[in-house]
Order: sequence, then structure tokens, then C-alpha cells
Amino acid sequence: MRFAPEYVTYVLNENFEDAKELFLSPLMAIHYSHLVMLASQGIVSAEDAHALRVALDSVSQANIRQVAFDGTCEDLFCYVERLIVQASSDDVAGRLHTARSRNDIDMTMYRMRQREFILGLMAATFELRQSLLNLVDRHRDTVFALHTHTQRAQPSTVAHYMLAVVEQLERDRLRLRGAWDRTNRNPLGACAITGTGFPIDRQLTSELLGFCGPTGNTYGSIATVDYMLESASAAGVLLAGLGRVVQDLLLWSTSEFDYVRLSDGFVQGSSIMPQKRNPVALEHARAIGSKALGQTQAILTSVHNTPFGDIVDTEDDLQPLVFSMFRDATRAVKLVAAAMRTAEFDAKRLEARAAEGWTTLTELADTLVRDHGLPFRTAHAICARLIAADQREPGRPLSELVADASAGLVGAPLKYSDAQLAQILSPRHFVNVRRTLGGPAPEETARAASVSRAELEADQEWWTNATTALTEAERRLAERIASL
Repeated sequence: MRFAPEYVTYVLNENFEDAKELFLSPLMAIHYSHLVMLASQGIVSAEDAHALRVALDSVSQANIRQVAFDGTCEDLFCYVERLIVQASSDDVAGRLHTARSRNDIDMTMYRMRQREFILGLMAATFELRQSLLNLVDRHRDTVFALHTHTQRAQPSTVAHYMLAVVEQLERDRLRLRGAWDRTNRNPLGACAITGTGFPIDRQLTSELLGFCGPTGNTYGSIATVDYMLESASAAGVLLAGLGRVVQDLLLWSTSEFDYVRLSDGFVQGSSIMPQKRNPVALEHARAIGSKALGQTQAILTSVHNTPFGDIVDTEDDLQPLVFSMFRDATRAVKLVAAAMRTAEFDAKRLEARAAEGWTTLTELADTLVRDHGLPFRTAHAICARLIAADQREPGRPLSELVADASAGLVGAPLKYSDAQLAQILSPRHFVNVRRTLGGPAPEETARAASVSRAELEADQEWWTNATTALTEAERRLAERIASL
């Protein structure tokens, strides 16, 4: 069959190049594992299995990667099949395709690559969590003002903020790990849609390819793509959360805020303004992450209106997008992790500014409730009157303002000295008394950091075990192949 030149140029050539980059190694592993299974089950003879193994060994992946698509075959699978025929014979080579289809082969390749992408993104989040936990350790006592609705709100600590990000990343890990569990299932053996009448062993090929086990329903094995959408969605949630943090960091890098200073390796100057320290690493992370987030939406959009059936041809164009999305997501996370590893916060300056804008006034209201048994709404109203009075009479002692504001609402002045009010309204005091679970008090953030470090160690151990299992599967496959 001769394909139209336009179809070759705009589809087949592109898909061939993508497949060489992404799927050649998984394809060869699938060929080998399927051959081992066929021989083990007696579906092909020992003689034919040996001839097929020799033919597969003659296929050079390095040479294939140098080949340009010439239109004489449909795709990478057909090209490799032709090489196997050339190295053996039509009769022998044809036996390798017993009890399988391009449908289940392709879906298996896609899952093999995607599980690698998921592991790579997970590893990047581990780097970021480590960077942030190091900041937590260095800045457990660094008080600064947090914002809500873009306005100064209350004092907290750098550690408290960073732990919020760490916990978000821990939830991202749960989503990615769930995606990994449902991706790492083997469709091989589902064939076109209905499986096969041959006595195949899907568990064996699963073990040889490093899968947790086979998929279930054979039609669903080649029709469902929720495994891919789940991992894309998990990446999208991660990217959306990270983008919000990066936006904060960029705002904090401005001279108006001056909360955080990136090290020189992550900034660039201006060609005309000598004073500039542009936080370009974070700007690139924002752009790359936004690009990846857009790609997650493109993946979902590409799939949502396809029939519930074989979408292998659709995935020829979709899989490079999946690869690009994971690559960009991983780049963005790693870049933020590296930038934050050496980021600096000026603890003295941050604390000196932390009380500006009445950020500690909630603690005064809380104190009035504790000391005098007032309803919180009444205490809140007294504090609101205090602000208004201070604006009318700047410089007047706070003790007098509090007395007047309270007398007007509760019928008698509430007495506090200026020294007492200074302590109550201190940012350090504000933080230290908030010892409840998840609060910013240093002892509580120390506890939370300890928990998060233990979680990180457990996650890294799981990741190591998962990657080791894939390596062990490769070793077992090589051993079984060598015995044919």
C-alpha cells in the first residue's frame, strides 16, 4: 500500500519519529516478554523461540533511531516486524504475533512510558519538599506577615507557610501514587478487543515487564484511558498549586515586599538598568508550569469525545503531548526546588514589619475575651473602634484608646498598660500563643516538620522500591530470554 504524500508528511512521518524517541525500547521489551510467554506456554516450539530470540537480538535500536521514515511501512511496529522477518523468515517471524495485536501492544507501551513519567515527576516533588523542609528548619522563628485577599492579615512564620506548601505536595504525592498504581497494569494479552483462545499467561508477561499485574476486561484494556487522564489530572492539580506558590514568591521578590532574595545563580540583570535583580528562574518556572498545565487540559480535551474503543491512532498524536506535559511539569518543579534551596529571608527585617497594619489585632480581641469574658463580636467591635480612634488621634497612648473604645461598648473602661498592650500586640507573642494543631508556634511547626520529614523518607523508600522493581523485571526478562 502506498500512502498519500500528505498523509506521510503530516501524520506518519511525525508519528514514526515520536515512536522512535518514546516507544522503541518498550516495544522491544514487549516483543521479548511475549516470546518468553509463548515459549513457556508451548504456543511456539523451542526451535522457533530460539530463532525468534536470535532475530530480536539482531535488531539494533541505535540503527533504528537513525532511520528516516520512507513511507514503505505504516509505523514503527511494522518497521521492526520487517526487520524480524529479514533476520529469520516469514514463517518464523509470523509466529511472534500469535495471541496479540497492535492494540494491546501499543497500550502496553504507553503505560510503560507513563509509569516512568509519573516516577520522574514524583522524584521532582521530593526535591522540592526537601528544599522547603530545609527552609522550615532555618526559619522556624522567622516571623512575617501573611496576606489574605492580597491584604496584610496576621503574623506567621516562614516555616508555617512552607509547611502548608509541603503538605500540599504530600497530597500531590498521594494523587500521583494512585495514578501510578492504576497505570502500572499490563494490557498485553487483551489482543484487539476480546483476548485470545490461546492459553496465554498474562501474569508472566506482567512480571517480566515490571507491572503490578494484568488489567482486567480485555475490551476495557484497549478502550479505557482513565489511567492517562488520572495522571494528567494529578499533574494538573500539582501544577495549579505550585503556580500559586510561585506567584507569591515572585511578589515577595519585589523590592516593595523584599521578603525573599534568590541567590545570584537564579537571577539576571538588565541590559540598561544596573540595579535590577530579576528573579528569572521563578518566572521561567511559572511559564513552564503554565505550559504544562495547559497541556493537561489538552490531553483531556483530545480524549473526551472519542468513542469508547480503540484509540491507538488517536494516541499516536496524543502520547507526545503526554510526554511533553510530564517533561515540562518536572522541569518546573525541579526549577523551583533548586531556586528555594539557596533562597534567603531577612528574619530581622521581616519581623520588624510583621505588625504593620494592625496584623496582631485579633490577639487583642482574643485577650479581651479571655480576660473579661466578652463575646468575641464585642471584643472585635472594640478593636475596630480602636483603629478608628487611632486614625483620628495618632500618637495618643493605646491604653487610653482601648479604655475609651471599651467604655463606649461595655459601659466601663477596660484597663491595660501600654507595656501590656505592646506585649499583646507583639508579632512574636501572636505566633507563640498559636500552638494548636497546624499552627505557627515554633514547637508546633517543629512537630509538623518532623512528621513531614518522616513522610518524605517513606515516600523516597517507596520510590526506590518501585524503580528497583522495574530494574529487577528487566533482569528477569534478560535471564529468561538468554535461556531460549
